[in-house]
Amino acid sequence: MYLSTVDRTHGGIGSKRQLVAVGGNVLALGAVSLLTDISSEMVAAILPLYLVAGLGLGPAVYGAVDGIYTGSTALLRLAGGYVADRIRRRKLVAGAGYALSAVAKLGLLAAGSSVPGIGAAIVVDRSGKGLRTAPRDALITLSAPPAQLGRAFGVHRAMDSVGAFAGPLVALAVLAASGQAFDAVFVTSSCVAAIGVVVLVLFVRDRRGDPAPRGTVTIRSAVALLAIGKVRLLVLGAALMGLSTIGDGFVYLLLQRRENIAFGWFPLLAVGTSLAYLLLAVPAGVLADRAGRAPVFLGGYGALLAVYLLLASPWGGWPLLAVVLALYGCFYAATDGVLMALAGPILPPALRTTGLALVQSGQAIAYLVSSMLFGLAWQWWGSAGAIRAAALATVAAFAVTATILVRGKLAAAA
Repeated sequence: MYLSTVDRTHGGIGSKRQLVAVGGNVLALGAVSLLTDISSEMVAAILPLYLVAGLGLGPAVYGAVDGIYTGSTALLRLAGGYVADRIRRRKLVAGAGYALSAVAKLGLLAAGSSVPGIGAAIVVDRSGKGLRTAPRDALITLSAPPAQLGRAFGVHRAMDSVGAFAGPLVALAVLAASGQAFDAVFVTSSCVAAIGVVVLVLFVRDRRGDPAPRGTVTIRSAVALLAIGKVRLLVLGAALMGLSTIGDGFVYLLLQRRENIAFGWFPLLAVGTSLAYLLLAVPAGVLADRAGRAPVFLGGYGALLAVYLLLASPWGGWPLLAVVLALYGCFYAATDGVLMALAGPILPPALRTTGLALVQSGQAIAYLVSSMLFGLAWQWWGSAGAIRAAALATVAAFAVTATILVRGKLAAAA
């Protein structure tokens, strides 16, 4: 069991420290995510450099590939969520997704320098992510008390970010040992992902929840989730903020170019973000449980706006680099798990996995659009013009989303 020490104030007089336990199932899921993120970030850390510097792709083409990397999960997220609710075997569906991603890493090896082949392998990899994400997050909501969901997701995301922190370092080590052979990274990545699948099979327990009345989980009832006001508003807000997210690869490429960072050090940019995420994930989850999940979620996008403004500023040097990576990690800590903790309690229990997948799919589709648009903007206006446009889009999306969450009474403390 994971134990965290938390301060609680009673009646404004003093405070006492309490130990709050996070269940073993959350830890087991965190271990699976840790291993899978080592595998994924090994590839993600080198992919922008491999495509742009190695294969010579322009920003617009890279934007399309990067958008596919996340956006291709949208429909399978919905399918995976619905099937998991329908058969009430969330571990089985999640496991299928993890296994698919492990195999896809070998697809990158087979693709070589073929852009269509790389795109196909990425679609398979992200399809695996699409299948597993909602069932995994539903298992977390079923393995922790509702009042502690922010903390539970924070612990899970912290373990996940340990993997994200280690992945680029492992990629650097493999590249150094193999004489800068990208193929060695892809093979090692697939092996690590396979170990994650084994851990899932052996240590994660399924949580089926209470049996739903017959006929509750249908395609019609899944579509009807959007008729629930709070769910509809949350999906809309998540999608709007997703439109303002340009993606890690673009952020790191912008930093690499403006600071003239050597190619060999490029994967360490992801390490800096992951370190900040690791340190802030649990505090952000605890804060979300206490002060309200929607305000923390919006605060994360405030950190993202600060990243864009700094990238558009004339300042430079290592202090800027450190601040940007810290803020970028803060953005992830305050939004990723917090959004799922916000969504969980407002969804019908029988359709919780489907509902989480709906929110995630809205974000994924928005990300696909934003990544392609940013790539085109970079191609047309240059990197400076593109990042200014992203900052303006974030301001507009923030204002509208804040209004939506307040109107839907989602901004109150959880």
